[in-house]
Amino acid sequence: MRTAAVVGTGLIGTSVALALTARGVTVYLRDRDSTAVQTAAAMGAGLEATPPEPVDLAVLAVPPGRVAETLRLVQAERLALGYTDVASVKEQPLREMAELGCEATCYIGGHPLAGRERSGPLAARADLFDGRPWVLTPSAETDTETLNRALELVSLCRAVPVVMAPRDHDHAVALVSHAPHLVSALMAARLEHAQDTDTRLAGQGVRDVTRIAGSDPRLWIDILGANANAVADVLAGLATDLDTVVGALRSLGAEDEAKRELGSRGVEALLRRGNAGHGRIPGKHGQPAARYEAVPVVVPDRPGELARLFADVGRAEVNIEDIRIDHAQGRPAGLVELQVDPRRAEALTTALRAGGWTVQR
Repeated sequence: MRTAAVVGTGLIGTSVALALTARGVTVYLRDRDSTAVQTAAAMGAGLEATPPEPVDLAVLAVPPGRVAETLRLVQAERLALGYTDVASVKEQPLREMAELGCEATCYIGGHPLAGRERSGPLAARADLFDGRPWVLTPSAETDTETLNRALELVSLCRAVPVVMAPRDHDHAVALVSHAPHLVSALMAARLEHAQDTDTRLAGQGVRDVTRIAGSDPRLWIDILGANANAVADVLAGLATDLDTVVGALRSLGAEDEAKRELGSRGVEALLRRGNAGHGRIPGKHGQPAARYEAVPVVVPDRPGELARLFADVGRAEVNIEDIRIDHAQGRPAGLVELQVDPRRAEALTTALRAGGWTVQR
């Protein structure tokens, strides 16, 4: 790939442009927002200019509802030899392209599963896609040359290609991305009018559950509107489970011992299903999920303390598999939970305590 065009210079589009530019591809930028495209160009993402001839590949980094119309326009001007997009929904744009008479042979759907809570070109990163899945959804009409161009794009962005049918993709993201976002928003909405005394008790659990609820609602309206039925199917199943667990909890809180036993079995069954589902989520490097052991360490909220902790862990020759930080309320300290190989947890605990750290284990 020598040349590319990126249409839409938000977070994803600018990140694609930065990644391609860093690998020697000449990238031409365009956006309806002149400030966004000027910002992306100033960041070194590419050129704010019209290419002198069709580029090798055009990446349409626009919302799902605009993909088909954008494709029609750029194909009419022969912007590129091949076209792809980065929208998080694939079936609806494909139907709209057929209705608009777009050329299907030189188009392939795409969706990099990467992002940030922030949006806009200033949030873009050239390494945003490193090691992340990038789904490609060729249609029956997509030709081999277009598929190869898209695979090269994924490689240049250092992502991991995953080829799926458009419908399979939409059902998959409804389950692992779109429905979880709404569940996060629903839980966060319960906090909207909560007492300050309640929210002060918020720990890492509620922070984890509600983290993605802070994303831009305008962006998500477009995404959910394009994949509404698949998301509704997932939430309908969740609603059934919620009704079941509410009934089980009512029984668990009853005075009758038989009802309490029945409720206990119902809640336990759901928790075990949750364990099983959580175990299906891939672990590090896409491998099966591994079990780690937590080593919680109290860390003063001062510059250099985390670096000192990591250095001490390194001297103990223990690898940190994952990390979580829970900030203490009302005191300048936090609880850093180091996730490590269970066989090394005791040795790490001993080494850290010998180094003066307070380990809550």
